[in-house]
Amino acid sequence: MDLSKILFITGKSGLFKLISQTKAGAILEDMANNKRFPIFSHNKISVLENISIYTEEADVALPKVFQEIYKKENGGKCLDSNAPEQEIRDYMEEILPSYDQQQVHLSDMRKVFLWYNLLNEQGLIDLEQTESETEDSETPNEE
Repeated sequence: MDLSKILFITGKSGLFKLISQTKAGAILEDMANNKRFPIFSHNKISVLENISIYTEEADVALPKVFQEIYKKENGGKCLDSNAPEQEIRDYMEEILPSYDQQQVHLSDMRKVFLWYNLLNEQGLIDLEQTESETEDSETPNEE
């Protein structure tokens, strides 16, 4: 699973695919409606591949969380991101039992499930690990 060109922009809903880079920013495509637009360097942009979830032991990269959901759901859709709070928390505990309940907020969990469903619909979730996922490099937390 290669999420190196899938981006999240703070303040905008959804996920975006990097189409090309420009001198002042980039051209992105909204994954929900395939519309393209420019984004500039002053926006806070996060690459999904670099986001991780806090746990009580070590942080877990988002692609690994997606793989756990994929396994649990046999490649199907996961829990709806608009489900009641307790269902969201219970589901998160099933897929990542050691997640840090103090630092991982409900809104973070909702985003994870929303993003998983969007990426899964487009066939971007699989159980294969990319080279960057197998490296034991520390990545900064975004969640």
